[in-house]
Amino acid sequence: MARKLPTLDGEIVRGLLDALAEDRAKSQRGLASELNVALGLVNAYLKRCVTKGLVKVSAVPARRYAYYLTAKGFSEKARLTTVYLSNSFAFFREARADFEAIFSTLAAKQSTRVTLVGRSELAEIAVICALDKNIQVVAIVDKEHAGGAVAGVPVFADFARCPQHIDAAVITGLLDPDALYLQACNRFGKDQVFIPKMLAATLVRTLR
Repeated sequence: MARKLPTLDGEIVRGLLDALAEDRAKSQRGLASELNVALGLVNAYLKRCVTKGLVKVSAVPARRYAYYLTAKGFSEKARLTTVYLSNSFAFFREARADFEAIFSTLAAKQSTRVTLVGRSELAEIAVICALDKNIQVVAIVDKEHAGGAVAGVPVFADFARCPQHIDAAVITGLLDPDALYLQACNRFGKDQVFIPKMLAATLVRTLR
């Protein structure tokens, strides 16, 4: 009977997949330093990720290797990111910093009327942060929660039902943010769609 492999630590896998998505040529030693884990542990996790079909390995010059995330790897990274964002104690602090940066940029452009795309904990934080930057969140788009409200902001099923004058859209949905990004870009244009850094890692395939 085949020996059952131990369960992988989801937090280490998430960090590993995030790091490889940013730099596929990063060495195992560099990954170990970035993740603050032992080199042998990185090697073991990489092998398991390859076995599970999350990562592909390719030889490059100077006797090194490049690591490529597969489609399954990107999906797993997005799933693990969602789990992390929903449960981490750092969630509010990280989200607040992201939205303050986005809303500062919008205020500088005098783009003060914003719609959020996706009802989630992120949307609630975004509404609070917008007040400090004199940004008006006029609507939230989320088909599954249409008819409700978040901190007094109405939730609509689609963009067509939102107020007419909207300067920009901000992605706040935790589930499938790449699809939300594409929908918003089709409506407002890429230059008017903003993504918190904490979600941007899940959009590598879309943004390339």
